Amino acid sequence: MSRIGRLPIPLPAGVTARVAADAVEVKGPKGSLRQLIPPGILFEEKGGQLCAQPVRPADRSASKFHGLARSLVANAVHGVSQGFTKELDIVGIGYRAEVSAAEVVFHLGYSHPVPFPIPDGIRIAVDKQNHITVAGIDRQRVGQVAADIRALRKPDPYKQKGIRYTGEVLKKKVGKTGA
Repeated sequence: MSRIGRLPIPLPAGVTARVAADAVEVKGPKGSLRQLIPPGILFEEKGGQLCAQPVRPADRSASKFHGLARSLVANAVHGVSQGFTKELDIVGIGYRAEVSAAEVVFHLGYSHPVPFPIPDGIRIAVDKQNHITVAGIDRQRVGQVAADIRALRKPDPYKQKGIRYTGEVLKKKVGKTGA
């Protein structure tokens, strides 16, 4: 049995879970999520906790998804109760971002501004024109939107300019040396 899969998922106050045959629907103060679960994994609610277990513990094809299913549902519970955030920094002279109605407009050293539409269920805030906060209840979507923003201008290994995650450590390369 999976060590991660055996751990119970505590349900915080204000969060309810409804278990169906193929999915777990979680509702909380920040919204609701429906998480599909792989076949062969059962969830049941016991005393304010969700427990995952394989239908047949000896069946390796089902038990290999045990920990994955538990982690996905735990992320859904955390998302509807507290939410997820990713923070990015824009580094470079003249590099900046600003939020308009339904999009974020980036000025990243190109000859044109780069518009980025804000997906549904995601909130993007820009502080001081060079610090971006991506927030939402779905961990996968928050991470994907942050990765898409970072891909607009990846950090340069020589001058260290571009968009990076807050706290990301970059290895600086040495440029050409004069003769």
